[in-house]
Amino acid sequence: MAHYDNIEELEPDLNGAGLRIGIVMSRFNQDASEGLLSACTAALVKHGVREADIRILTVPGALEVPLALQKMAQAEKYDALVALGAVIRGETYHFEIVAHEAASGITSVQLDTGVPIANGVLTTDNDDQALGRMAQKGAECAQAAIEMANLMRKLDEEAR
Repeated sequence: MAHYDNIEELEPDLNGAGLRIGIVMSRFNQDASEGLLSACTAALVKHGVREADIRILTVPGALEVPLALQKMAQAEKYDALVALGAVIRGETYHFEIVAHEAASGITSVQLDTGVPIANGVLTTDNDDQALGRMAQKGAECAQAAIEMANLMRKLDEEAR
């Protein structure tokens, strides 16, 4: 463990061995969503999560993501979850509503259930931005899910 001025600090742990990860992907803006999914699953496997320990659900759009995450979290079968999708600005206010409500719902599920959720729902101005960010964001979500699952385990162990 690292120390900063004699203060104990828990180091990030990106070892995914033994973790069960659930992924919910929005099918709307499918090219970007599938790019996120591909990068995310590749990074999970790279960090030691077995393919058999990953479950993927798809939902129609970003507004449906929180409900599917909630059901998965309540099942108590997953160490962490990942939300994936792309909300791309259009000509109406609908973009703001979907982006805000999806993010709010994802955060609520995480706080209500105690299951960490990596939010990989992109909010971009256009398709090119979404496609340009999908690989990096998908991989970052995998790492965040693993790190947070391990951190929650560590904190649970310390609480006993």
